[in-house]
Amino acid sequence: MDTQEDPEAWLRRAEQAVLDAALVRAPGMGWTPAMAAAAGADAGFSPGETELTLPYGPADLAALLSRRHDAAALAALPDPAGLKIRQRIRAAVLARLDAAAADAPAVRRCSGWLALPPNVAQGLSLAWESADALWRWAGDVAADENHYTKRAILAGILVTALAVRLQQGEAEAEAYVDARIANVMAFEAWKTKLKPGEPLRRLAAGLGRLRYGGASTPRA
Repeated sequence: MDTQEDPEAWLRRAEQAVLDAALVRAPGMGWTPAMAAAAGADAGFSPGETELTLPYGPADLAALLSRRHDAAALAALPDPAGLKIRQRIRAAVLARLDAAAADAPAVRRCSGWLALPPNVAQGLSLAWESADALWRWAGDVAADENHYTKRAILAGILVTALAVRLQQGEAEAEAYVDARIANVMAFEAWKTKLKPGEPLRRLAAGLGRLRYGGASTPRA
């Protein structure tokens, strides 16, 4: 560690350097603690520095990769002002898929790791985080149960659409997204006919636990 560098700046730089190395290592080694250690060495860090950078190893790398893809998707998106809500969500999901597909070999390994029972909670939390970022870009400011239902639905679409993209290709994933967005719009239309009541409040409370307390993610 450069003793003249701000510790927070050093950590952010180290995280991205190790993540870059992990994207090279993961296709051959899998998303494992050994891969994380090797990526740290490849990035020029000692074992101690690698542990400081990634105290949770592959879990930290999964969070860093997901957030990198969120940032790349948001950077690629246009000003949403001239788009209808359906167009915004479609553009947002496809941009997120494109960002992940750019690192497809490593993303396949990471997705498989997140699908393991001990890691499912983190996968759900990261999918929720991605959905929240995309809805915020789309202009959603809902603070009631709509906040949670929208993000839960979009998180599910993101997870499944990414699997389709990785396994079947871009055209199939785009068709899947279009079909699911049609379902979302139908749900929104149906929901407007309902009066908020106790069932929806219970649903919102449950989804709130998912967001805040049901799935932890290494370092924000």
